[in-house]
Amino acid sequence: MSKSSSTRAFTVGKVNDVWTQQITEVSVNDLGEGDVLIAVEYSCINYKDGLATSEKGRVARIDPLIAGVDLAGTVVESSSPDFPVGTQVIAHGHDIGVAHNGGYSALARIPAQWLVALPAGMTTRTAMMIGTAGFTAALSIDALERSGLTVGSGPILVTGATGGVGSVAVGMLAARGYEVVASTGKAASSDWLKSIGASDIILREETSAEAVKPLERERWAGSVDCVGGATLAYVLRTLKYGASVAASGLTGGNGLATTVLPFILRGVNLLGIDSVQTPIALRRAMWTRIATDLRPSWLDTEQAQVIGLAELPAQLENILAGKMQGRVLVDPNL
Repeated sequence: MSKSSSTRAFTVGKVNDVWTQQITEVSVNDLGEGDVLIAVEYSCINYKDGLATSEKGRVARIDPLIAGVDLAGTVVESSSPDFPVGTQVIAHGHDIGVAHNGGYSALARIPAQWLVALPAGMTTRTAMMIGTAGFTAALSIDALERSGLTVGSGPILVTGATGGVGSVAVGMLAARGYEVVASTGKAASSDWLKSIGASDIILREETSAEAVKPLERERWAGSVDCVGGATLAYVLRTLKYGASVAASGLTGGNGLATTVLPFILRGVNLLGIDSVQTPIALRRAMWTRIATDLRPSWLDTEQAQVIGLAELPAQLENILAGKMQGRVLVDPNL
């Protein structure tokens, strides 16, 4: 049995009809269904966490909700033979942090079929520097390569490059040997983006501009798009013949104003990326790649900011406002 009957957690929900974010004690019995109890060492902050903890986001599906869509830690109780006590694990996706209590808690109860054993060569800290965002980046690169992208085929555009998905994608692509062009609305972050693998920078004003023509000069051999909206439309009309874009974001809007011309005249491919319902076999295989050939070069040297639960509200506001750079880790024991 657990050594504690309750856990300190960051919860969101209505208190006396008022949406409230608070740090409180939650009974271990109220953590939700699951056959594995995990002592959480790190979680992190993703755009979806910002939505789930905001009343306007309309993402949280239980009330109260322990937020945090991903976590890494050590198993302290288990009825699963696959994950005995002492196993280090990663959990993200499925309903975690949305309809199942998540990682902003010192303890989390998770179904075994949602868990990934920590790959060799990674720590719980580096796993959460990757997190859901980095896993999405890995899925994006895997999809691009399965669609024909090869090193030497030309520059790869990463949009929203200072964000979680974008920044990890920059590092992963650079580690694979690709020429990476990073798009950002933060000119002051140019040097940082180059330090994590970008060879060149273009500003958001260019990638979000309204279309003058349905097709523009062919520029990109592929793209990881974390923005959507006008930016995704720009990518589609500037991809090289037969190239693909892996789309996973909507910070620039969920609409897409484009034409069929990129598809029928240049044979480009729009690849949808979903990290939430990824089958567990693929999820585990992708984490093996993240620990090996997709491992960003900066993973063991970059100093990620680590915050405690009390600092979450300000950082969650930052990510919704587009003010976050790179990865911010959460230690729920602080």
